[in-house]
Amino acid sequence: MTVRAPLLPPTEKPRVLVEHPDFYVVHKPALWLTHPVRARVDVPDVLTFMQAETGEKDLAPPHRLDRETSGTQLLSRDPDAARRFFTLFKTHLVGKTYLAVVHGSPDWERSTLDAPLGNLGLGGANKVVIRQAVVPDGRPAITDFRVVERRAGFTLIEAYPRSGRLHQIRAHLSHLGLPMVGDKIYGRDSQAFLDFMQTGQTPELTARLLLPRQALHAARIAFPWAGAQFAAEAPLAADLRAFWEGVQEAG
Repeated sequence: MTVRAPLLPPTEKPRVLVEHPDFYVVHKPALWLTHPVRARVDVPDVLTFMQAETGEKDLAPPHRLDRETSGTQLLSRDPDAARRFFTLFKTHLVGKTYLAVVHGSPDWERSTLDAPLGNLGLGGANKVVIRQAVVPDGRPAITDFRVVERRAGFTLIEAYPRSGRLHQIRAHLSHLGLPMVGDKIYGRDSQAFLDFMQTGQTPELTARLLLPRQALHAARIAFPWAGAQFAAEAPLAADLRAFWEGVQEAG
């Protein structure tokens, strides 16, 4: 089966999903940074964009989505809200639900992986310094998984990380033998990330990975606020939805 990778709209910009007196929930497009990074001045970021759009210089991100991940991104609007979010995240009261498209089909509908994560270390088949893996001396990491749908060798999976380790969902899915579509570090192509660092995202690399970015989307965020439970959702990003619909057509 051949699946053609859709191109991400080059004009896609962050959009406000919820405007609250204390914070915004913004849909972060894939390939945008959450905040400025000195080493990536060529990449747009949500914080700078929203500060310019709103004129609110106190905006701050209490959490961060990876550059290639799309979905719900919080921005606090003042220092007091920022402090309150710091406490919520520190005490693990913020729940985040993700959607991921993976290669393969698990033999379960629901599963919880309780497996410590840490640096894999260079050597052997691993040539990527930042690669995380299940290691005996790693930090505790727990992720709940649920199958949403299966199609022609791919599965749409809902992931709920109970801890917040680096690359947790991607590393746990890789450990389960369910590499994420488009993932340059934890996917099926062990050379992909090294090639990306050398050449950038070429059409050839996209063809190998099936997508120009990892198929991970922050679909929902929930937390207590002002005496009530708040939740916001972002529908599956257009490029991932197009990929999934393409799988259905090809299947």
